[in-house]
Order: sequence, then C-alpha cells, then structure tokens
Amino acid sequence: MRISGVVVLLCVGMFSAFAQEETLINGSIENGGFGGPVLKMGSFNGEAAILVGGRGGWIINHSFIIGGGGYGLVNNVKARVSGPYGERYLNFGYGGLELEYISQSDRLIHFSFQTLVGAGGLSWRDEDVRVGMRDSDGDSFFIVEPGINATLNVTKYFRISGGVSYRFISGVQSPASSSPDLSGPSGVLTFRFGKF
Repeated sequence: MRISGVVVLLCVGMFSAFAQEETLINGSIENGGFGGPVLKMGSFNGEAAILVGGRGGWIINHSFIIGGGGYGLVNNVKARVSGPYGERYLNFGYGGLELEYISQSDRLIHFSFQTLVGAGGLSWRDEDVRVGMRDSDGDSFFIVEPGINATLNVTKYFRISGGVSYRFISGVQSPASSSPDLSGPSGVLTFRFGKF
C-alpha cells in the first residue's frame, strides 16, 4: 500500500510539472521605450559616406528592444555612372525592423548586440547648372545589418551609444553602384532618449 501511494504521488508530481506553461518571458514585464537620432559613417563606392537617421523601440525588462530605424545618405558620393555635364551622385536610404539585446543595462557602461533587417532604395542624381537637378529611376535592395554597441548611462533618461555595424546588402542592379560596393562596416553613434 505504501509503494502504490508513493507511485501515485510521483505520477501526480510529474504530470503537474509537465502541465506548467513555458514562456520566453516569465513573471511581470517591465516596459520602457526610447527614441533618438543616429549618425553612421562608412564607405560607398570607395568614398566616405555619412548617414543620418533615427531609431526607436519598446524596451522589455531592461534587456530586449523591438523597434525600427531609418537612415539616409547626406553627403555627396559619386555614382559609378558619369553624366553628360558632370558628376552624378548617389541617393541612398534604408530602414527596417531592429532587434537588440542589452547586457546589464544598470551598469554605467554596458554592451548590446543588435540587428536590423529591412529594405532600401538606391538611385543617382545629376547636379549641373545646365540641367538642374535630375534623379534617375530607383532600385530597391534587401539589407541585414548586425552590430555591437557600448552604451554610457548619462542620466536616467539619456544614454549615448557608440559602436560598429556591418551592412550586408543584396539585390542592387543599378549602374550607379553594386551590392559589394554598398556593403561594409560603419561606425555608429546613437543618442537615446527615453525610459530605460
């Protein structure tokens, strides 16, 4: 009788253990959010390129961000195709979903790992006094951009991140540039304002 009682207790314990729901995030969820400007410096077509944009997101339990960002080229980078009266320059921009994991966000300086998955557009423009400004037809592309950041907690509601990322671009079929000429590393500076 004692052995059968122990067996019944073991079976009930096993079934209750298997019946517990498993989830990615357990317990109460602390929410936050942020937004801010971003500066990226890299290289397109072998020339220095400066991208300016912004990003923002929902912060879950101080350690995971789901958000988005968008970035555009702000300086003149020569296109691979020449114009009848002078140089042609790139128009370039992209954006997408951004996911970020933050390690020990309560530390004065901490690290994070992020990835952008999205799409963008590329075209070229003429800038000549004889023809004015004229844009070409655009070309779209797919981008994946992983990165790593070091973040400084300046105040409770303001943080500065510096890091590096790498653009993996595919699908460019334009005479202005190519996927390998647009792919490459960037230095990244982000100003984060929000509730962390």
